[in-house]
Amino acid sequence: MTERRGLLVVIAGPSGVGKGTVHSRVRAALPDSVLSISSTTRAPRPGEQDGVHYDFVDRERFEALREQGALLEWAEYAGNLYGTPATPAREAIARGQVVVLDIELQGALQIKAHDPDALLVFLVPPSFEELERRLRGRGTEDDAAVERRLARAREELAAADQFDVQVVNDDLSRCVAEVLVEIERARSV
Repeated sequence: MTERRGLLVVIAGPSGVGKGTVHSRVRAALPDSVLSISSTTRAPRPGEQDGVHYDFVDRERFEALREQGALLEWAEYAGNLYGTPATPAREAIARGQVVVLDIELQGALQIKAHDPDALLVFLVPPSFEELERRLRGRGTEDDAAVERRLARAREELAAADQFDVQVVNDDLSRCVAEVLVEIERARSV
């Protein structure tokens, strides 16, 4: 059997499209995948734990990591900074593992510019109305914050053609299966 190569996979798309759910299902289906814990300056949401869901840091610490080149990518989204620590991701890929990132558009495009071997997957909502319904249904943000996310979603959807693959998340099982097929294809090249 041929050993498959390690791969960096980016799953991106507008807030509310289901990135987190697709990310966790894809990881669960890949026995050689590793969890990449992003650093962020945003406050934890209810139920999130430091070091499990994110590495929650203050802005000063995040900016130090960025200046040291310790982040594979970074982005500012909704007033908060997010980034992927470089060393763990690079080491996992070198071991032949799959690193699956759930990141925003700005970070995804940084990955594309610096790592042409990465697979960039853009999740598309079934409709803009469904995306709005999902965001409002979370109940975690006020109307102004939801409106900002929706405005950002329009910009992100306009950039979908910059990704290697676009997958509509209208049926979770089908969406995850399609992402897994694309990962397998990219690892076999």
